[in-house]
Amino acid sequence: MDKTELLKLQNYLRRLFNNANIKVVPRPRKTDSAEVMIGDEFVGIISLDDEDGDRSYAFNMSILDVDLED
Repeated sequence: MDKTELLKLQNYLRRLFNNANIKVVPRPRKTDSAEVMIGDEFVGIISLDDEDGDRSYAFNMSILDVDLED
């Protein structure tokens, strides 16, 4: 994914979640996925699926049980 594509994904997520603090940043040594951050906190991965010429994206966010503790 190039910078233009990352920016489009970032803008989409910002609109979808109404949060201007979302950032989509490239992953080191990976070209088929990017990291999603809110501020300085990592929240998930966006993976590119470019199979059969149809381009789509999957957003994966893991939530640990310790994150749910108050």
